Amino acid sequence: MDKPFVLTATPLTAPAWAPFGWLPVADTDPADANQGLEFAWSDPHLNVITHSADEISRVGQSLICDRLYRHATHTQALTPINVDSVLVVAPLNAEFSSPDDREQLQAFLLPKFATVVLHAGTWHWGPFPLGAEPVNLLNLQGRGYERDNDCVDLSLATGPVEVPLPSP
Repeated sequence: MDKPFVLTATPLTAPAWAPFGWLPVADTDPADANQGLEFAWSDPHLNVITHSADEISRVGQSLICDRLYRHATHTQALTPINVDSVLVVAPLNAEFSSPDDREQLQAFLLPKFATVVLHAGTWHWGPFPLGAEPVNLLNLQGRGYERDNDCVDLSLATGPVEVPLPSP
């Protein structure tokens, strides 16, 4: 478990993102009718949150993903509003009981102003900024997320995960 698992961030596309949620589409797109937000506690809340580079570890030109979070009672929508960022996700049924479970992780480059919606229960880390400037995120999630905030410590469960920064 000491050897880092390297997870390369890929561009965000609707097909690649589909196992984890959806990307909002125009209201005239027929796919828009198939999307819906879920708030089991009827507590949607919109705010701006910030993630900074000093919240995470780095090794060389890689970010270290050491934990994932999920919210079983609600979908979550995130839009970086000032800088590009990176987001790591895993399916809601991921168990993280062995190093092999890291194969379920996917990392995405999240450009400024790109919106993602996470299905309820989707594991996620970030988004975190690619550079030194903190990422400000328009965040739609359940107000009671603190009571519904499962966490898995990957450093204990499966071993370290390195996400190399893309070349400028």
